[in-house]
Amino acid sequence: MAMDIDVQPNEAAVYALGGLGEIGKNTYAVQYGDDIVVIDAGVKFPEDELLGIDYVIPDYSYLVENIDKVRGLVITHGHEDHIGAIHFFLEAVNVPVYAGPLAAALITNKLEEHGLTNRTELNIIGEDDVLTFGELSVEFFRTTHSIPDTFGVAVHTPVGVIVETGDFKFDLTPTTHQPPNLQKMARLGAEGVLLLMSDSTNAERAEFSKSERWVGKTIDQLFDDITGRIIFATFASNMSRVQMATESALAHGRKIAVFGRSMDTAVRNGLALGYLDIPEDMLIDAHEANKLPPEKVLILSTGSQGEPMAALARIANGTHKQIKIHPNDTVIFSSSPIPGNTQSVNHVINLLEEAGANVIYGKINNIHTSGHGGQEEQKLMLSLMKPKYFMPVHGEYRMLKVHAGLGEAVGVPSENIFIMDNGDVLALTADSARIADHFPAADTYVDGNGIGDVGTAVLKDRQMLSQDGLVVVVATIDLKNQEITAGPDILSRGFIYMRESEELINEGRREIFKAILTAMREPNANENTIRNAVISKLQRFLFSQTKRRPLILPMFIMI
Repeated sequence: MAMDIDVQPNEAAVYALGGLGEIGKNTYAVQYGDDIVVIDAGVKFPEDELLGIDYVIPDYSYLVENIDKVRGLVITHGHEDHIGAIHFFLEAVNVPVYAGPLAAALITNKLEEHGLTNRTELNIIGEDDVLTFGELSVEFFRTTHSIPDTFGVAVHTPVGVIVETGDFKFDLTPTTHQPPNLQKMARLGAEGVLLLMSDSTNAERAEFSKSERWVGKTIDQLFDDITGRIIFATFASNMSRVQMATESALAHGRKIAVFGRSMDTAVRNGLALGYLDIPEDMLIDAHEANKLPPEKVLILSTGSQGEPMAALARIANGTHKQIKIHPNDTVIFSSSPIPGNTQSVNHVINLLEEAGANVIYGKINNIHTSGHGGQEEQKLMLSLMKPKYFMPVHGEYRMLKVHAGLGEAVGVPSENIFIMDNGDVLALTADSARIADHFPAADTYVDGNGIGDVGTAVLKDRQMLSQDGLVVVVATIDLKNQEITAGPDILSRGFIYMRESEELINEGRREIFKAILTAMREPNANENTIRNAVISKLQRFLFSQTKRRPLILPMFIMI
């Protein structure tokens, strides 16, 4: 029997599988009757405490159990926190996908990589398209962000219009020549928006985010002043920034070398879709770049977030096969660290400086502007949409709370504002809104090829291993005769240096010996009860001696 939610037949349901109380994992859904439209399928990158985890994705169980109702997946734009989990999503819920040209190109690359091309229906949409899914219809409005082809989504339901903005800012002079469609937003607001779900990322910034053209002027000035080779690092998906860097390079007679898989893909997609205009003879490979005078070269590189395997990190630590840092090189970081990456970025900057490069980074150099609107833009979106109900999305809890306050400031009654958690269900009619239900929406961890097989217990073990190491106990036990025929022996990895800890090892062996003998004499003794007794005894002993708690792994041969 499918998991169901407590919503009346005349109510529309809105819920998030990811994106609330966090940055990333954006996955939202609108449901009316037997029709569900999903908006975005994002991934979240793990925090430091999630040792060994590659990605965090939503739990798709609710959608899997209601797959006969899911009509389609609509994509707002091509950033990883909105499309990065799409292959996981489609393996669980294989439904048609609708995306703008650039997002569709990026999704195509993912489908090819994961062998899903032949089983996926991928449709390219434009701003003027209208999609119909049973009793729901979807239209789009163009917004501006740090990537081309960014859309907000308006879902028309029998009870009213539900708007999800996607990521947005109001850049009135975008380098992509795709200005925000204020007229369409105002038209939606005038016709009536029942619920607005709006990007909360920069809710704490009391500002109007600067235009990309403002950054372009800074890049031009830097290229005027720099005489040596330039290495330009930014998000590969930030086509505007890539475009400005290549335009400045061409204006200054520099040829362009591209390094990093995602940057190479972005440049190819940008050229194919017309977002980049680079003469073919101005693109060079590493061999040519090393032959040209430094003042004639621009290197476009991945790795602006300090990723250890990205091109820039390998250049910084001297392991890149083709590019080495020269003393007169200038490295430009045209991005700001995303939460959790500051330490990695600083490490790469330090390595580059030590290698002799001049590194330009940070707000003081005016080489980055956010793709998310500040408070003034968030208030403008609220004022254009004039929603009856408001649900902040895409942000950590404090961001959602500040954004809720902005909604109240522009006239949305506090009782009409809902700060929700992933899995909460908001039920709406034309005249009412209530938190009606909740379904499980916990994080799913992806580790290598494993999806969801790493849980809290495994992470706790990894935490113990990383902090206090591992102690292995080896013994041969004759349970029938209640004898220890070999051992017990102790092996340590990452806990103590055994050659310098003979006394501790010998005392630990005696404690284990006593624990095994005592456990064997208990009624119904078996390997598991003996194992637990050894772990308990040795943990207490080692903590009393070292104040550390290593992971203890008994390995018994039972005869």
